[in-house]
Amino acid sequence: MVWAFVPIAALLTLTPGPATATVVRSAIRGRRFALMTTLGNGAGVLTWALLSALGISALVAASEVAFLVLKLVGAATLVYLGVSGLRGEGGLAAPPKQRTAFREGLATGLANPKLAVFFLALFPQFVPDGSSVLPAALGMALLVVAFDLVWFSLLALAVDRTRRALVGSALARRVERLVGAVLVGLGVRVALEQR
Repeated sequence: MVWAFVPIAALLTLTPGPATATVVRSAIRGRRFALMTTLGNGAGVLTWALLSALGISALVAASEVAFLVLKLVGAATLVYLGVSGLRGEGGLAAPPKQRTAFREGLATGLANPKLAVFFLALFPQFVPDGSSVLPAALGMALLVVAFDLVWFSLLALAVDRTRRALVGSALARRVERLVGAVLVGLGVRVALEQR
């Protein structure tokens, strides 16, 4: 039954969203930064899967206040990362430490309340009858993380190769600003979005 989750995990990975924009922003700094961002996001995904299996994400999904707080924290995180990109903070001229990239990915993953709802709504359908929820949920989350690692690594490679060709150009700075604007837009969308 878990194998039936494979196409959903692939679709989840390939659908552009905050994690994609954050990885692209990090890839502008280099592949290692993108990898650390991807690993941080993966840690966030695994955390939501664990919380889902333990029933905690059900509390977030059921509590209007908890969901709203998490949604606003997620929106603020995206806007902060976007404004940093717009201002050029931590851009090509002064790349941050790799642990900062990991924290940005982790924050993006953890501040996504839709992951709680997603895992809560979908995971139970793919847990075989009589099976323990925790191992199945973690297995499905690891599948999502594995797809993320492959997809975001390919994306980072493409961005990094483009970046190397454009280092120091006005186009590279425009791309960084564009990604920053996309992150701000995603943050605003998250803040205004209904469940």
